[in-house]
Amino acid sequence: MSAKIIDGKQIAAEIREELKAEVAELKEQGVVPGLGVILVGEDPASQSYVTAKERACETIGIFSDDNRLPADTTQEELLKLVNRMNDDPKINGILVQLPLPKHIDEAAVLLAIDPDKDVDGFHPMNVGKMMVGEKAFLPCTPNGVVQLLLRSGVETAGAHVVVVGRSNIVGKPVANMLLQKKEGANATVTLCHTRTKDLAFHTRQADIIIAASGWPNTITADMVKDGVVVIDVGVNRVEDASRERGYRLVGDVDFEEVKEKAALITPVPGGVGPMTITMLLFNTVESARRAHGLA
Repeated sequence: MSAKIIDGKQIAAEIREELKAEVAELKEQGVVPGLGVILVGEDPASQSYVTAKERACETIGIFSDDNRLPADTTQEELLKLVNRMNDDPKINGILVQLPLPKHIDEAAVLLAIDPDKDVDGFHPMNVGKMMVGEKAFLPCTPNGVVQLLLRSGVETAGAHVVVVGRSNIVGKPVANMLLQKKEGANATVTLCHTRTKDLAFHTRQADIIIAASGWPNTITADMVKDGVVVIDVGVNRVEDASRERGYRLVGDVDFEEVKEKAALITPVPGGVGPMTITMLLFNTVESARRAHGLA
């Protein structure tokens, strides 16, 4: 029997409606959540992503301070803008779109963001708080994954979760989040990566697989057990002459084959992707609440 599809678009839309109501409530109290957006350069993918975030802000009523800078912007100029946003009470969250041009030290820029406005959840202060289970801004894609599981009724407590991929953006944080002693977590987590011996040995034991390797067809049907829940974080371009653009987007999972064995599975596109921007909005609204003593 084919798997039930976890519709990330629908779940993201539901959360955004909840946020829209929260923003309206905050505005009645004189609070307008604000997101400062910084894009350096003209990378098409980054431009498209930032534009989508700005439209999402408008949809739920968040103020967006849009700053698009030329590729030759110096690190000093960028840090000056970040510091201005740190000091601006109208800005509750700061988003610096990555990657930055090679002449700019990304780590230095992320470290310069006020941890109380770090709605991407990348600042070491928030990462450390997340690790020890304290209240923190959680990174958007991993938190989106956890919300997909929660809102799809997937029981994580006691489940064996296998995470494939150890990036600082997805793999490591989602593994840590699912280990925490709280609702939507309490799982036993195995973290696999490029040096893992016999990856299939581990994935066949999984009740839940989170694929974030960055390679198409990392997870195939022979690598999963019947009834597994599969969350595919990957977004990869593969050549496809039948498409107008000459390519199509696929995840890290062989979707057509694995869905015949899985109980639940996310598609690509339309699974995890819509949740990332949604959780950025969630963090921004939460930051506004905290800034005004309403959290």
